[in-house]
Amino acid sequence: MVNPARPAIIPASQTEGAGPVTRIVGLGASAGGLAALESFLAAVQPHSGLAYVVVQHLDPTQKTLLAELLQRVTSMRVREAEQGMRIEPDSVFVIPPGTELRVADGRLNLSTPDEPRGMRLPINVLFSSLASVQGERAIAVLLSGMGSDGTPGLQAIKAVGGLTLVQDPETAQFDAMPRSAIDAGCADIVAAPEALPARLMDCVSEESDPSSEAPPAAPPTAPMQQIVSLLQQQTRHDFSLYKPSTLHRRVGRRMAIHGFASMQRYAAYLAKNRSEIDLLFRELLIGVTEFFRDPEAWKSLGQSVLPALLSARASEGSLRVWCIGCSTGEEPYSLAMLFQETLQHLPRAQDVSLQVFASDLNPEAIATARRGYFPKTIRDQVSPGRLARFFTETENGYRVHESLRDRVLFARHDVILDPPFTRLDLIICRNLLIYFDQALQRKLLPLFHYCLRDAGVLMLGSSETIGRAGHLFAAIDSRQRLYRRYGRRSLSGPEMLLHSLPPLSRQRKDNDVTPRTVSSPGDDTLQAAADHVLLQVYAPAAVVLNAGGDIVYISGRTGKYLEPAAGKANWNIHAMAREHLRAPIAAALGVAASRNEPVQLRGLQVETPTGLQPVDVTVQALQTPAALAGMTMVVFREGARESGGPGEDHAVPETAHEAEVQQYRDEILALRDDARATREQLQSSNEELQSTNEELQSANEELTTSKEEMQSMNEELQTINSELQSKLDDLALAQSDMKNVLNSIEIAVLFLDRQLHVRRYTDRAAKLISLREGDIGRPLGELSSILDYPGLDEDALATLRTLQVSEKQVLTSDERWFTVRIMPYHRLDDVIDGVVIIMLDITDTKRLEKSLRGGADPSA
Repeated sequence: MVNPARPAIIPASQTEGAGPVTRIVGLGASAGGLAALESFLAAVQPHSGLAYVVVQHLDPTQKTLLAELLQRVTSMRVREAEQGMRIEPDSVFVIPPGTELRVADGRLNLSTPDEPRGMRLPINVLFSSLASVQGERAIAVLLSGMGSDGTPGLQAIKAVGGLTLVQDPETAQFDAMPRSAIDAGCADIVAAPEALPARLMDCVSEESDPSSEAPPAAPPTAPMQQIVSLLQQQTRHDFSLYKPSTLHRRVGRRMAIHGFASMQRYAAYLAKNRSEIDLLFRELLIGVTEFFRDPEAWKSLGQSVLPALLSARASEGSLRVWCIGCSTGEEPYSLAMLFQETLQHLPRAQDVSLQVFASDLNPEAIATARRGYFPKTIRDQVSPGRLARFFTETENGYRVHESLRDRVLFARHDVILDPPFTRLDLIICRNLLIYFDQALQRKLLPLFHYCLRDAGVLMLGSSETIGRAGHLFAAIDSRQRLYRRYGRRSLSGPEMLLHSLPPLSRQRKDNDVTPRTVSSPGDDTLQAAADHVLLQVYAPAAVVLNAGGDIVYISGRTGKYLEPAAGKANWNIHAMAREHLRAPIAAALGVAASRNEPVQLRGLQVETPTGLQPVDVTVQALQTPAALAGMTMVVFREGARESGGPGEDHAVPETAHEAEVQQYRDEILALRDDARATREQLQSSNEELQSTNEELQSANEELTTSKEEMQSMNEELQTINSELQSKLDDLALAQSDMKNVLNSIEIAVLFLDRQLHVRRYTDRAAKLISLREGDIGRPLGELSSILDYPGLDEDALATLRTLQVSEKQVLTSDERWFTVRIMPYHRLDDVIDGVVIIMLDITDTKRLEKSLRGGADPSA
C-alpha cells in the first residue's frame, strides 16, 4: 500500500532522460538513524557524482543540528534544504523540521504537512517523488527507525525499476522500518550502513546506458533467450512478449545486485538457482497499486460511465467487470465502493448486482487481495466516510466489509496465455500494456473488444492509449483513458479458436492448477522440436547435446559412430564417439559454440566390420526453437567409399533414405491427426465445461437471490421483534400502573377467569382470602377465606350465566363486615372472560348503624 503522494506508474519510455541530470539518492531514517546516516555518508566516495537527500523524523518545534553533525563525517557539502534549491552532485541536502520534502525538475520542494505532529510519513513522500521524477534512475536507502514509514515509497521505486537498499536489521538500533521493507519484498540489497555505498556504486556502474540499448526490434541474445526459457519453464509465463528494454533493465538490475558483468554468467547462475528465478520473476512483475489511483479517472468513471452502464443493464440485473493486473486488490475494491455509491443515486438500478473478476499473475498478490486486509496507511487514500462505510478497523489495519468482498472474485490468470473472461460490461487494464511490446498490444486490444458486450467500456492507464484500435473503440474521456466499444466482434478464425475458451474456475482456491498442454508438431517440447529440425533439414543419424556434451536425444541409428564406453554408464559424446571421430568432434564443438554457422567435417573415417567407412559430420549450435536453445546437434552422414576394393558397394542407399524420410512424414501426419482430434475433444470438453460453468453461475445467482431474500426477511423479523419488545415494555408498564392504582385505593379486588381460577388480586384481597403469588391459576374453591360466605362460588357462576351483578354483606371471622360485589369481567372487545369480585370494608358503617339503632331503643 502506498502513500497518495506516489504517482501512477510511469513507463520507462517516459522516464528515460526525462528526469534531472543529477542522479539522486534518497536517504530515510528515524529513531537510531543518526549513527546509521553517519556510517553511510562516511563510506561514500567524495566524487560519486550522486546527490544525497536526507529525510529524518524530526521534532517540528525544535531546531535541528543534523546538517552540522553529518558534515563532520563527510567531505561532501552538507546543507539544510530550502525551497527551490537546485540539486547538485556530490552534495547532501537535509530536511528542515516541520516540513515535507519532494524533488521536482532538479530542485527541492518544501511543503507543510497536513498533520504537524503524529502520523506523518515524510520518508514515503520523498521516495514517492523520486519514483515519479527519476523512474528507473531512482535510488532509495532506508535505515534504522520505528514504524513502517518508507516501505510504500520503496515499493513505488521498485515498481518503476529503481534501486532499493535497506539496512541490515541486525545492525539497526531500531529494526522496525528495515524489517517492514524486507518483509514487503521491496529490498534489492540488504547490508550494513557502511557497506551500502559500495554496493550502490557497483550497481550504478554496472547499469547500462539506456541510449545504448538495442532497439526493440532487435532479436534477443542467446543468454536472454535462455533466461526467458528458464522463466517460462518454472513459472509458465512467457516474457518474450515484453518490451526488450524492460527485460534488459530488470535483468540488468539483478545482475548488478549479484555482481555479474555478463548476461551469460547470470544465465548460468539462474539455471542453477531456482530461487533466483522466482526473485527475477517477481522483479519483472508490476506490483504497485493503491485505492482510487488517479482520482480524476475514478471520478469520471463514477459520474458518467457507471450510471450509463447501470441504466443500460437495469433490465438484466447484473454488471460484469474484469480487472486485469489487480495486484493486491485495491483497484477492484475501489470499483466495488464506487458501484455501491453510484447505486444510491439510481433508484431504478437498485436491483443490479456487480460481479468483478480480478486477476493477476502473482499468486502472493492474489492471496493478499483475497484476505482483504490493509494497513492503516490507506487512511491517506480512502476518505473517512468510505473507511467507516466499507471497512472494519482492527488493531493494525482495516478489513473490507463482507458486502464489498462478496462482489469481487480473485483468480490467478495470465492474460497472455489463459482464456479471457467474456460477456463483460467493463474492462479495467491500467498501466499493464506499457510493459508489452507493440505486437502483443495489437493482439490484446482486439481481444478486449471481443470480451466486451455492446457499448462495453475499456479503462486504460494514464500512460496508455488504444493506438491503432480506433476502429474498435470510441473515446468517452480520452484524457482519463475511458473508451466505449463499438463495431462487430474483432476476432475470427484461429484467433477466435485461441481466445474463445471460458475463464478458469470462479471458485476461490489457494493452489492453482497449471493447465496441461497437448503436444503438437509445433510445440516446444524436446522430442517434437528435435524431430522437427531433423526431418526438415537432415534426416540421417544425429544426436542432440546439452551444454556439457551429454546426449539428450538420439535420432536414427548411431551405432556406427557411437558406442557405450566401458565401466559406469556415460552418455557424454566425448566418451561415446568412436576412436577416429572423438578428437575432430571435440574440436568442432568448440568452434560451433562461438558462431551461428554449422561446422562441416568431411572425409572422416570410422572403422566398421567391412573396413573403414567415410563419414561426414555436421555440428550445429541451436538457438531456436526455444526448447533447444543452448544445445548442439551433431549429424552423421555416410560418405562414398573409395573404389578398388573387392566386394565394396559404391552405391549410396538413396532408397533407404527416401523410405526413412517417408516414414517420418507419415509419423508427422499421424501426429497432426492426433493433435487435431485432441483439439476437437478439448473444444468439446470446453463447451461442456462452459455449459456447466453457466449452470453453476445460475445456481450461484439463485443462491445469492435466496440469501438476499433471507436477509430481507431477517430484517423484517428484527423490526417485528423490536415492535413486540416495545409493546411488551408498554404492557409491563401498564401492569405496574394498574397494580399501583389498585393497591392505592385499599379495596380488595379479585379477578377470576371463566373457570373461576385466580387471575389477579390486590394486596388487600390477600388478607381476606389466603392468596400467595403461587396461587395464580388455582380454583377459587380451593382457597380458604375469613369471609363467612359459603356460596361465593355459586354466586360467581350465577353472575357468569346471567351477567347480573351480585352484591351481599358478609361477616368475617374477626367480626368485620364487607360488601362483596360480583360483576362480569369485560374485555376490550366486549367479551365476558370471567368475573371481578370487589370486597369493600363496611365495618365502620355497620358499627355506626348499630349504635344508632341502640340509641333509639330507650326512647321507644
